[in-house]
Amino acid sequence: MEFLITALTLGFLGSLHCVGMCGPIALALPVVNNTRISRIMGIGFYNFGRVITYASFGVVFGLLGKSFVIAGYQQALSITLGVIILVLLFIPGRYLSNIPGSGRFLKPASEIKGALARLFKTRSYSSLFTIGVLNGLLPCGLVYTGVAGAIAMADPVKGSLFMLAFGLGTIPAMLGLTLAGQRISMDLRNSFRKVVPVFVSLMAVLLILRGLNLGIPYVSPELSKTDCTKHVCCHHK
Repeated sequence: MEFLITALTLGFLGSLHCVGMCGPIALALPVVNNTRISRIMGIGFYNFGRVITYASFGVVFGLLGKSFVIAGYQQALSITLGVIILVLLFIPGRYLSNIPGSGRFLKPASEIKGALARLFKTRSYSSLFTIGVLNGLLPCGLVYTGVAGAIAMADPVKGSLFMLAFGLGTIPAMLGLTLAGQRISMDLRNSFRKVVPVFVSLMAVLLILRGLNLGIPYVSPELSKTDCTKHVCCHHK
């Protein structure tokens, strides 16, 4: 179950990105301020909504990864995902927005932001939960990295658990940010964002090493003959 440790670590270290990017949403949450307990519960509902969305992603993309494994492309898939992540890290965001077809993703994101704006007018646990669910659907490079890991799991259950652990790893930073409020300056949040590419790069390297099948425990475990027979050999019969 080392993949859960990897996902939890990615979420925890990568949550510095959440502090920088999702800070405005977290600081503006319509939490009930009657007591500290009610405030913490409200933040909990928000984060629970995010984690539910991430776990759902894990099921969908775990199934996608499984289709590649059945076709006999498990190693190639893992290496390709790692390389794509590394390449995207070095492409400036302004160029990514100019990729043909990228505009198709802007309209759904705009609609989600509109729904969020309406939900922020209501102070209730249900609205906080829904805000978390919708926030999980917004474009996020860190979440995409987690999704790549879920695809590499090549299994809907493992993919869901990977994204669940990933989401849980982001909670401490998000909880701390919401409770600390404006005491965390914008400069500090921007500094956190600069560190995230390092952790994303490490995740990409791990995916590549995993695909290389080097027989290194936890880092690049060797595929068993059983897996080969089940997923590849049968495919070629």
